[in-house]
Amino acid sequence: MTALDTGTPTTTAAPPAEPRLLSQPPAVWAIAFAAMVAFMGIGLVGPILPTVAADLHATPVQTSLLFTSYLVVTASAMFFTSWLSTRIGTRAVMIIGLSVIALSAVGCALSPSVGPLIGFRAVWGLGNALFLSTALASIVSASGGRSAHAVILYEAALGIGLAVGPLVGGLLGQIGWFAPFWGTASLFAVGVAALLVLVRDPGRAAQRSALSAPFRAFSDRGLLAISVVAFLYNAGFFVTLSYTPYALELPAVGIGLVMMGFGIGLAIAGVVIAPRLTRRSSVVTVLLWFLIAFAATHVAAALSAGDRPALITCVVLLGVEIGAVNTILTEAAMEATTLPRAVASSAYSGFRFFGGAIGAPVGTALAVLGAGAPYAAAAVAAAIGAALLFAFRRLIGRAEHRVALDDRTVAEDVTLSEG
Repeated sequence: MTALDTGTPTTTAAPPAEPRLLSQPPAVWAIAFAAMVAFMGIGLVGPILPTVAADLHATPVQTSLLFTSYLVVTASAMFFTSWLSTRIGTRAVMIIGLSVIALSAVGCALSPSVGPLIGFRAVWGLGNALFLSTALASIVSASGGRSAHAVILYEAALGIGLAVGPLVGGLLGQIGWFAPFWGTASLFAVGVAALLVLVRDPGRAAQRSALSAPFRAFSDRGLLAISVVAFLYNAGFFVTLSYTPYALELPAVGIGLVMMGFGIGLAIAGVVIAPRLTRRSSVVTVLLWFLIAFAATHVAAALSAGDRPALITCVVLLGVEIGAVNTILTEAAMEATTLPRAVASSAYSGFRFFGGAIGAPVGTALAVLGAGAPYAAAAVAAAIGAALLFAFRRLIGRAEHRVALDDRTVAEDVTLSEG
């Protein structure tokens, strides 16, 4: 007799539970904490730029090189991190990267003039490239959840880091321009300890990445298209970070509080707003509208350069827009190509960081034309990016069909490509 004939109830296997965003193993949180500290290193410099300029007798363009030297080295090194990580493993690369940043922060704190300070920021960029290029893929590999969850956690770390970093920079900056660097070095030491204790070594990659792989990756037209858009967007992004501390004309703590609002908006948009919108509409459509809003808010900032309350409002709105664009761009870049994620991440990240490296000094230098000129330049860059996104929408649109991939496959891909 069958179970049905005897009245025996039949049982069916329960479907697997949907992985939750916050239900992550300790290794994921260790990497996310280290990523937050890494992004704090970007934000903490902003509030102390005017103090650095005054104490070290530097010009605003020279202090903008604290971003540029960092970003040029970061962008250049990004192209080679996939080659290194597939030979020594992502855990080793992340630990080396954080250690380099910690030592560079100490060097910044001890710098006697703006020249060495710029140099140590460049070395900081090397450590940043080593860590950040492998952090996202490592979170995906360690989480066992959706790739979208990994991107959200990564962008949350970015937002919190950019929110807390300026506040730390502003508060410690009251002691002296060097104090934020000592504080950051301490936090990086904690990050290194967390990775050593909580993140296991996944071993070396089954297939090593060629040194030329990130450069050859741009033969994929979808990846090239999204990278060009990200380049232009990042140019505008870093105009906001490097020039706003001067435009606000506030003391270090005041600048820190404004930039904290910027970072909070960034975190909320990246974690909550962008994922909800992309579930309801196409990735390309949402990204296009946010880039248009990003350009329009920069136009408003250019017109509000002499009105501090209006400018502060624009800066906070820019944080919201940047948070959304960062999340959508990152996910679109990873899904717009069939290349291994280690290779795609190296190529995309390196290309877009060059946009920031150019945008920071060029935007700041344009202030000689008027207080709103840097924001106007950022608006133009964002508008061109939006136009190219629209033109390339069919190339980039393949991401629409890949974001729903089974995450076990995504995790396996990352494990194979990153080691």
